[in-house]
Amino acid sequence: MKRVKRRYLLFQVESEASPTGRELLDGLWAAVTKFYGEVGGSQAGLLLVDYDEEGKLGVLRVWLASLQQVRASLASITVLGGKDAAVHVLAISGTLKALRKKT
Repeated sequence: MKRVKRRYLLFQVESEASPTGRELLDGLWAAVTKFYGEVGGSQAGLLLVDYDEEGKLGVLRVWLASLQQVRASLASITVLGGKDAAVHVLAISGTLKALRKKT
């Protein structure tokens, strides 16, 4: 059985409001399914590892094969929790340890 390679994305939410983790996940899933459908979304292997509502920083785990699709979906987010928002990817790494060293 082949091992699935993963990547971790450090992102920042730019918004006047502080969206909750649930609002962030809902917005992310909506963006992914809008562009790639239910099947594409299920093949992304999305997992919100960490999210700081006050600092608006978070870590998202995705499968390597769908990394570019997820990045495009993050860039397309314009609304989170009913407020204008943008999501920016700050760093990408293969491990959480290396990602935390980059910040």
